[in-house]
Amino acid sequence: MSELIGGRNNVLAALKGRRTILKVLVAKNVRGNLQTLLNAARERGCPVQFVPREKLDEAAGEVNHQGVLAFTSAWEYVDLDHVLGEMDMSKNPVLLMLANVEDPHNFGSLLRSSDCAGVSCVIIPKRRSAQLNETVAKVSMGAVESVPVARVTNLAQALEYLKEKGFWIAAADMDGERYTDIKWDFPVVLVLGGEGTGVPRLLRQKSDYVASIPVLGTVESLNVSVAGAIMLYEIVRQRGLG
Repeated sequence: MSELIGGRNNVLAALKGRRTILKVLVAKNVRGNLQTLLNAARERGCPVQFVPREKLDEAAGEVNHQGVLAFTSAWEYVDLDHVLGEMDMSKNPVLLMLANVEDPHNFGSLLRSSDCAGVSCVIIPKRRSAQLNETVAKVSMGAVESVPVARVTNLAQALEYLKEKGFWIAAADMDGERYTDIKWDFPVVLVLGGEGTGVPRLLRQKSDYVASIPVLGTVESLNVSVAGAIMLYEIVRQRGLG
């Protein structure tokens, strides 16, 4: 079953990504320079058709196409073992585990932050979690095509496995040490919890660190996508990568 991707930036990101692009439709009267996109399609061997905007509207349905629409293979998840096999542990890779993040907007935002911060892989459970879809792709601004996403059956077992591979586990929670006090100079799995529920107790218990962001106002916590971005960029800052 094919998926639809709309918008110039999203389609260009898909052409530069891992998935198979079946074809690209472009409205005949579309404005602006599309040469970069057309070049990327040619390099991928992807057919491009120029069609009336009415036909594009009909094909897109509710997808906001902005004059460009791509038909792609279904969203693909990576094998965690394969990703780990390609990692250089001496470079202290960062993995992001999302424990029951069910809002696709938060998922997409976290993928975008992960791409910007150099996260090697995002790990999600097969159940009780947002999955890759058009909403996630749109919010991620193309990051869904570049950040590997692995699905696992059991997050707790995955953490144990990652520990055996040399990773340290850090769970984000209100009752922990200040996130800036942690020296992030090790291979790390940063675990973020779901909206309103936080990181499950079992995952906190399996963590080597519990990291907390100070909250000075009246609300109890930050949005999970905001908290994730803050912590990821503290890792970037400490490592002098920014």
